[in-house]
Amino acid sequence: MTDLQGPPIPDSREIARSTVAEPSNPFSPFPPSPYASNNMAFVFRRAATTNFRRYSTAAPSGAPGTSSKTGLYIGVTSVLGLAAAYYYMQDTPAPAAPKVPLTSALDKDNFIDLKLKKIEPYNHNTAKFTFELPPNTASLLPVAACVVIKTAPAKEDPEHPPLLDAKGKPYVRPYTPISPSDHPEEITFLIKKYETGKVTPYLHAMKPGQTVGIKGPFPKTPYKENQYEHIGMIAGGSGVTPMYQVIQHALSLPNDKTKITFLFSNVSEADILMRETLDAWAQNHPDRLKVVYAVDKGSDKWSGPTGYVTKEMIQKYLPAPSDKVQILVC
Repeated sequence: MTDLQGPPIPDSREIARSTVAEPSNPFSPFPPSPYASNNMAFVFRRAATTNFRRYSTAAPSGAPGTSSKTGLYIGVTSVLGLAAAYYYMQDTPAPAAPKVPLTSALDKDNFIDLKLKKIEPYNHNTAKFTFELPPNTASLLPVAACVVIKTAPAKEDPEHPPLLDAKGKPYVRPYTPISPSDHPEEITFLIKKYETGKVTPYLHAMKPGQTVGIKGPFPKTPYKENQYEHIGMIAGGSGVTPMYQVIQHALSLPNDKTKITFLFSNVSEADILMRETLDAWAQNHPDRLKVVYAVDKGSDKWSGPTGYVTKEMIQKYLPAPSDKVQILVC
């Protein structure tokens, strides 16, 4: 078929085949058509031009009484139908691959070696440590729960030898992750370095690719939504991580109405950990979370409480004792 006033128009069978099988569809049983995808726009445009030209210049031959408008309507409807089919297929996404259920990467009875993926400095003495988990796994820790880290991985590394005590045994310390329990293929810890400590300098000296032994989970106080009306929390320094875990989980429950007041004490304002996240949560959930920061020595601009956490401070900021109140301390 040829249009004397323009380039050749494809055979109708080519149009139908290219409408069904586009190169962008990997599941099509048809071979790619030279008129598919971008060329389809040209086909529709040429077909529309031809029909409009034909029915606007001469009446079609046919049975008496046939209106030229009828032919015009039929031509326009056909073109619009093809265009709709084309754009529908362009906007239809490919079938999504089914999600594989996550399983726990941890073992509560045995240490497993986890490889350090990255270290992100947080402040002058604290960093985030992210370890790799196997594909399609997560920590799946219950809330609240922790793990223990051993300073002697099963695989020896000359650049990262085990840290042993006087009896030749590795050190074991508990840590609470700050990553969500269902976060896939990673587990993240917030670890503060204590210069006089044993384990934290060892961990802070690690490099990506090196491993440590991790075992868990070890459940602590289980969190149940709406079990209490109000929860009061007291923590200092890196003791924020168990509280962070509980708050993160509680605020993720849409039907939970438990109120939380967190009294968080630190040496200075620069030592306050996860403050930006805690403040964001408190701002987004003002009816559920309130965070009170206390520092040993505040600057001239500090307006919060100062000094150690005292009885008077607890009475002022935390809920009074009651069967409907729980107090958590770390």
